[in-house]
Amino acid sequence: MTLPDHLRRLRSRTAPDTTERATDSAAPARRTDVVDAVARGMQAGFVATLIMTAFRLPIMRSLPPSANFWSQYVTGDDPDDHVIVGLALHLGYGIQAGALFGALFALHDAERSIEPEQRGLVWGSVYGMALSAFGSQIMLKRLLGIELDADELALFHAGHLVYGLSLGAWVGSRTEGVDDPEAEYEYGDGN
Repeated sequence: MTLPDHLRRLRSRTAPDTTERATDSAAPARRTDVVDAVARGMQAGFVATLIMTAFRLPIMRSLPPSANFWSQYVTGDDPDDHVIVGLALHLGYGIQAGALFGALFALHDAERSIEPEQRGLVWGSVYGMALSAFGSQIMLKRLLGIELDADELALFHAGHLVYGLSLGAWVGSRTEGVDDPEAEYEYGDGN
């Protein structure tokens, strides 16, 4: 199945009017779906990176390694001199990773066998751990020459798991066209 076919199928399941559309109007609708999914992912990436950083800073007592990247590849001086740039880069990475997750999540419907919030938690945790493996093996070891000891590595992975869970929860809870969350989730009734 091609990507456009998959998007068309996804759109037909979530659209309130499932009547046949003209081919000319289907393309803009698909682009809108993808743009919406990426925007949700970017929002989620921003929030999840803040949550991950809040989790990580007190226990690791160090900046994200993006300050090391900036120092090694841009300025050549001490990473401690680039606290703000390191945090900004880390936030940028998190937003970009969130955008990719949002797009991938919109494409994976799993035949709707589980609710989007549950899928978000499952796939978000898998995605977070994949990012962690990439970060520890490629970014840290190969690109920066940093080898974490066992305790640091465990906390590095835990931070990315927190990121993935936060990311998946955000995207999953805002997926599949809930137009009125208060009515859908009955917030007014105390649920």
